[in-house]
Amino acid sequence: MEKTLLLIKPDGVKRGLVGDVLARVERKGYTIGALAMVNATEDLLGEHYVEHREKPFFPELVEYMTAGPIVAAIIEGARVVEGIRSLCGSTEPTAAAPGTIRGDLGRDWGNGQIENIVHSSDSVESAEREISLWF
Repeated sequence: MEKTLLLIKPDGVKRGLVGDVLARVERKGYTIGALAMVNATEDLLGEHYVEHREKPFFPELVEYMTAGPIVAAIIEGARVVEGIRSLCGSTEPTAAAPGTIRGDLGRDWGNGQIENIVHSSDSVESAEREISLWF
């Protein structure tokens, strides 16, 4: 059984969308293997977003991801990495397809920061690494 990490970011938690996001995951037929509410630290985010640490937008990303609690979930199922990525939709909420989490629930708030509700692992290898960081 494949596993992936799904994070409901601070904007999703603040807007009361945790139940909606998790219900979509369950309606798709996946299992929630673990669930935790976490206040992310800069160190944790530096490890999670290791490929972005040296990029100019990293400080804003940390500010966004530490603005409130994050709900971390381990999601399980056949081809779950691919399935959850599809369910989440494009990282750009304005361009995300209707029916996806980001397409239905995300939007550009005009503040220069993409607040796109969720993060999901992009590969089985990333999922293993990310799950070990958050759980």
